[in-house]
Amino acid sequence: MKCGCYVRKDKSVKTCNTVHKSQTISGEVMDQILAMKIFIRIAELESFSRAAEDLNLPRATVSTTLKRLEQKLGVRLFLRTTRQVKITDEGKIYYQRCLQLISALEESDALFAHHKNQPTGIVRIDMPHSLARVMVIPALPAFYQRYPQITLSVSANDNAINLLDQGVDCVVRAWPSEDDNLQSRHLVDLKQITCASPEYLAKFGIPETPEDLAGHQAVGYFFAHQRADSHLDFMTDGKVEKRQLPSKLTVSGADAYVAAAKAGFGLIQASELAMAQELEKGELVEVLHQHLPPPMPLYIMYPPGRFLAPRIRVLLDWLITLFSSPVQPDNQKAIPGKIVD
Repeated sequence: MKCGCYVRKDKSVKTCNTVHKSQTISGEVMDQILAMKIFIRIAELESFSRAAEDLNLPRATVSTTLKRLEQKLGVRLFLRTTRQVKITDEGKIYYQRCLQLISALEESDALFAHHKNQPTGIVRIDMPHSLARVMVIPALPAFYQRYPQITLSVSANDNAINLLDQGVDCVVRAWPSEDDNLQSRHLVDLKQITCASPEYLAKFGIPETPEDLAGHQAVGYFFAHQRADSHLDFMTDGKVEKRQLPSKLTVSGADAYVAAAKAGFGLIQASELAMAQELEKGELVEVLHQHLPPPMPLYIMYPPGRFLAPRIRVLLDWLITLFSSPVQPDNQKAIPGKIVD
């Protein structure tokens, strides 16, 4: 027999056929899992070549597998040109389902991989510039001591992003997600303060209360595709009070915002942690100590699903621990995070 089985009776032949049918089904399942993994990497990297390199597969294998997957599903998952690979609407829906399924498989494997209890792989995370510079990156040596098999790709950005379009696994922002396709976890509430440069205060005076802000200026701030805003917020009797001030300069990005204040263009409000170095050097001076802005909430957002890949889960848990007791410039602890349902 070609199959290598020693067959004596019809019953044995039937058993042999059953085994081969089972093997065929098993092979199809493994092929489907591989196809889904290939599809996920193409979607995230927007490139067949880069996906092949990332997965250590021949490009022809990646291309052929994706073609067969599209034929099986009966839909186009990508729009392909000589210069660009763009995911379709159907592809975006399939991507979310694939993420959930593959993450569940990885989670299940991790439960029994006692000889491989260290998570491995690449985690791509995006966060504000100041947060990466002041808090997260300086603490990463401790993370790598615990999880040496993980590779992190940290991008710094202050604007809203699309996780799928940008190819990232999770993102940290100062607002909760309005996208139903994302889950949010509250990390921490950071203390905010009002600051200005010594030169600015020498020229415009030091305000003691919000009523003293007449004649003052604020550095304006804008996000991509949004109008600039130069108002300041203050907590008064448990309510937020807004004070609109004129602005000579509007910027986008936390680093530019702080730089504008250092150059004397007006008052700014930001987290005390982000401005710790400027405060210590005397480049910025805190004002209105008794009239603080509302705390800045930080959230980490990631695709939904019952299971997360172990490499992503350990990073989330580490960030929650990191933010639960960050060292503030005045040694005050931030308010610890909590899960947002």
